[in-house]
Amino acid sequence: MSDTAPVLPPPATTTSTPSVRRRVLRAAIWLVVAVFAWVALDRLIGRIDWTAVGNALGRVEPWMALPLLAMLLVRQVLNAVPLVYYVPGLSWGRSVQNDLAANVVATFAPPPGDIVLRIAMFRSWGLDPVRGMTGVTLNSFKFYAVRFLVPGLGLLLLTGYELSQRQYVLALASLLVAAAILGMLVAILSSQSLARRAGYWAGRLLRTFRRSTDPDAIGDRAVELRHQAADSLRRGLAPSLVALVGMTLADATILLLALRSVGVGPDTLPVTEILGMVLLTYPLTTLPLFGFGVIEAILIAAWTLTAGVLVEPSLVAATIVWRIVTILGTLAIGAVVLVVWRVRARSGFGAGVS
Repeated sequence: MSDTAPVLPPPATTTSTPSVRRRVLRAAIWLVVAVFAWVALDRLIGRIDWTAVGNALGRVEPWMALPLLAMLLVRQVLNAVPLVYYVPGLSWGRSVQNDLAANVVATFAPPPGDIVLRIAMFRSWGLDPVRGMTGVTLNSFKFYAVRFLVPGLGLLLLTGYELSQRQYVLALASLLVAAAILGMLVAILSSQSLARRAGYWAGRLLRTFRRSTDPDAIGDRAVELRHQAADSLRRGLAPSLVALVGMTLADATILLLALRSVGVGPDTLPVTEILGMVLLTYPLTTLPLFGFGVIEAILIAAWTLTAGVLVEPSLVAATIVWRIVTILGTLAIGAVVLVVWRVRARSGFGAGVS
């Protein structure tokens, strides 16, 4: 999903210089992330035997594409649940479409391209774009909360396993961040001044993980959300939290299926260790490209201690399958959704299309 705030797009400009600069900056960021991911993999798990990785990938049976794709669809459907509660009149199917299409644009186009697309889609369906983007913002806050909430669930799954002090500290810090964000959302229902203060302190905590976060802006946005969507937030708080936790479990299950497909059986890596470690590292998805490279390196290093060095190529192969499904698969489905929506919008299908 896209972590964007409901800000209306700026007016069109006659010069393309800012757009070019943003594209160059985006390309540079992608390059830095790719280099960092490679260094992380090389430093944490050693030099990779790509021949052995290729052999492990060759064990993946074609029929495994069906359960992997099915679990990806489950993940995306659960990810779209909050918008159904927060945007009046938005169906479940259209919520999934809106998330998938915005993800494609956010990946390849400079901001605020994904916001412009979301607004256009809401208008084409005859929905209020302001309420729509308010729902998107609530969804982003909730997703941040769940990102930092699930390490606690990961610790429960890893009960009985030997964990480092650093992992316990990470889980505790993550739970504190999640509590702050959820506290801010509850404060929105209480009072305007409390909403502003809760938003500010949640922003201070978030800035620990993302330096570009502006605590004052988060506080102002919390006040706006209270006026626009207090009723929707009260009604959808619990079910959307449950759905997003389920979404993270679906994400982890895709990696579980990938591990089993390359021959890493339950005797080598139990289900609880796989799911627990994925959830424990989930806050790192706040990094660019959903923590690409960094999460893989940490997971492979941890699982190699349990499964042994001989299994390392299979672990690398499984993470490759996982990323192909969760990143490229999501982008492919989103591209199809985007094309279909554009065709239908131009042909006049759907309410609100002019």
